[in-house]
Amino acid sequence: MTYVIALPCVDLKDRACVDECPVDCIYEGERMLYIHPDECVDCGACEPVCPVEAIYYEDDLPEEWADYYQANVDFFEEIGSPGGAAKLGVQPFDHPLISALPPQGE
Repeated sequence: MTYVIALPCVDLKDRACVDECPVDCIYEGERMLYIHPDECVDCGACEPVCPVEAIYYEDDLPEEWADYYQANVDFFEEIGSPGGAAKLGVQPFDHPLISALPPQGE
């Protein structure tokens, strides 16, 4: 099991979760942050600091955002498991689900 970042993060990327994550498993795409499912240790430190409540434990992900689980998993197909987001930096892409969304929060 793992934590998942959903729609409220799109075009916001507050990054409070990144600062709180003890294992550096929250990676940044162009429009959203993603939690690496194999690097996450399920500590939950990221969830309470998210100002827009975009982070959910996998089993608690609201039904309307169920596709975000797979989006978080698929984001890492190209980059694999680098072992830490800080050394990788912002990735110049997002999952197609995110890329297809209209701008959020405007």
